Amino acid sequence: MDKEALQDLLRDRRARIAPEDHGLARPSRQGRRAPGLTQSQIDQLLHRTYGTFNRLETGAYPNPPEDLLRDVARLLEFTEQEWTSLWLYAVHRDPPYPLHHRSGTEVSRAWQDVVDGLSHMAYLNDQSWRVIAHNEAFAELFPRGEVPENTMRWMALHPEARTVLTDWRERWAPMILPQLRAAVAALPHDRTLAELEADVLADPVSGPLYEAGGRAYIHPDGDVRPLLHTRKGPGWVSLCGAQPLASPRARLMVLVFHPGDRPSPACAPTLHAG
Repeated sequence: MDKEALQDLLRDRRARIAPEDHGLARPSRQGRRAPGLTQSQIDQLLHRTYGTFNRLETGAYPNPPEDLLRDVARLLEFTEQEWTSLWLYAVHRDPPYPLHHRSGTEVSRAWQDVVDGLSHMAYLNDQSWRVIAHNEAFAELFPRGEVPENTMRWMALHPEARTVLTDWRERWAPMILPQLRAAVAALPHDRTLAELEADVLADPVSGPLYEAGGRAYIHPDGDVRPLLHTRKGPGWVSLCGAQPLASPRARLMVLVFHPGDRPSPACAPTLHAG
């Protein structure tokens, strides 16, 4: 536990929350009104035992429970970065989920410029695989030049995908469908994912493959798979995934295409510092 950093974070955030906004009086301190919520007011608002927040803020609460950290963060209007910092300072690990339900569904508009600036095929999807942004190179992959609204739905269910994604049953489906299963498990209340899973289960081709299970697979980063590009013909694509840090579960995908019947030697090497 990093007590000093934890204390600074919590003191700063509670000083910014007006007690009046929660129907409480601003306490006086040494002849002046002190800014923000007091520790006892936070206990009151969170229906916690007196002294609970003091223990957390001073670092006297070893292994504070998840629900306490969540409730404090929401009351103090934390950003996702502050939410992550709270977990790192208090229990030395990343949070188990994003704080805000929209964190995986929206990103800064600057990401469109990032995607447009890439020469390789690139797109950004939200936590349910809905496309947020894409570049023209990615649109050229599709026979009609139209990027699907949801890339997982297209990959798992669209007949077109079973041609574009070469050797779909052996080289794509065994990786695609476990990703969907993992996302549904992580986000059981996501309606888009629930509807997508139901449609996959009802599909005569994808349904049996999905029900059969298979390897644990949660992301495609680093994979090399065969692809039939609409304009460039057959080849192989290196899949590179990254995450906007301010929007957990959103994902940037960059597809590096190499023409030919066999994977390019450039697909294999790894990079490392030094």
